[in-house]
Amino acid sequence: MNFEIIYASREYHDAIKNLMQLYMHDFSEYVEQDVEEDGLYKPYPGLEDYWNQDTGKFPYIIKKENKYAGFILVKRNVSVTDSFSIAEFFILKKYRKAGIGRAAAKQIFDLYKGNWEVHQRENNLAARSFWEKVIHEYTSGQFSQRLENGRTIQHFRNNFQL
Repeated sequence: MNFEIIYASREYHDAIKNLMQLYMHDFSEYVEQDVEEDGLYKPYPGLEDYWNQDTGKFPYIIKKENKYAGFILVKRNVSVTDSFSIAEFFILKKYRKAGIGRAAAKQIFDLYKGNWEVHQRENNLAARSFWEKVIHEYTSGQFSQRLENGRTIQHFRNNFQL
């Protein structure tokens, strides 16, 4: 599987902003969200923070054969749980079920050692299934899962010894 994860410097801002429209389209089946008068979804709140220093937010772009395949937005939650989380994770439909998402998620987990919490909406069964499988594989089953405020949350620590 030939793909790469690239830390998204400012030059990738517009690509992520545009891909975010496709992500919001896919996600609209789980939330009450419609396009605006211009035919676009509202801009993703806080996207600009991913390119500001010291926000604890980290943007990544995923490419396969030099073509955009998706993006990952990672954030650090220092004030609440001192953990990392996947704020948003998107793979274009063309590349889904090819293992890119699974491999990209594991690479991101490897980049940030410590506590992780990964959240999915309870009604997003595909995301829940994906993350449960990926995290189970990544941690050899060493994770906890809970339901809180309509979200399924997996928690694990990835500085374990195998």
